[in-house]
Amino acid sequence: MTTDSAGAGYSRVTGRRIVFWRHGRTDWNAAGRFQGQIDVPLNEEGRQQAAEAALRLASLSPDAIVCSDLARARTTADALASVTGLPAKVDAGLRETNAGNWQGHTFDAIRTMDPDALHLWEDGDVHTAAGGAETRLDVASRVHQAVDRALGDVPADGTLVVVSHGGAIRVGLAHLLGLPHDLWGALSGLSNCSWSILEERRPHNDGSLRWRLGEHNAGTLPVPVTLEEG
Repeated sequence: MTTDSAGAGYSRVTGRRIVFWRHGRTDWNAAGRFQGQIDVPLNEEGRQQAAEAALRLASLSPDAIVCSDLARARTTADALASVTGLPAKVDAGLRETNAGNWQGHTFDAIRTMDPDALHLWEDGDVHTAAGGAETRLDVASRVHQAVDRALGDVPADGTLVVVSHGGAIRVGLAHLLGLPHDLWGALSGLSNCSWSILEERRPHNDGSLRWRLGEHNAGTLPVPVTLEEG
C-alpha cells in the first residue's frame, strides 16, 4: 500500500502512472462560461491553486510533465515545473474541446441558443458536436494520442503528469479506460486544480496496454465542480 501526498491510500502493480491534472481557476470558470479553446488566463485564485497543488504533486516524484498549449494549462504546469525542475512540454492535442459558437457563452445562454444539442451534450452523447465543432470522440482521440506521445519519455515504473482541461481530461480518461460510450457520463468532471490517476495494469493475453482508475477528482481545496468544459 502506498499513500499519496493528499493522504489517500492506494496500491498498484509495478508500472507507469498518469496523473491528469486540471488547470487552476479562471475568471470565465467563475462566471460559468464555456471557455473551450479560447485562451483565457488563470486568475489570482487559479495561480494560488496551482502553486499549492504543485507542492503536493511533486511528492509523487513525476518523471515528465506535458501540458496543453493554452495559457491556463501552461501556467499551471509551470508551477509544477518550478518545484520539480522538470521541463513542461507542450502538446496542442491536450487542448480543451473546440466548442465552436458555444465558446464564450454561459451554459444558460447556450441552452437558449442550442437547447437540443446542449441537452445531448450534457447527457454525455459522444457524437454531438459542441457548437458545431468537436465531438467527445474527437477530443478523446487526440488526448489519447498526446498521452501516448508523452509516455515515450516515461520509464517503465515512472509517472507522467498531464496538465489539461476538465472536458478533455474526462473523455481522455474514459477512452484510456476503454469504457463503453454509454458509460462515459458516469465519470464526473474535475474541480479546478484537482487530478485523477491512472495506473498501468499488467498486459492481457493480447499484449495491449490496460489502465485502471486509482484516484478521481482528488485535490487539496474544497472547491466544487462548477464548469467542466474549461
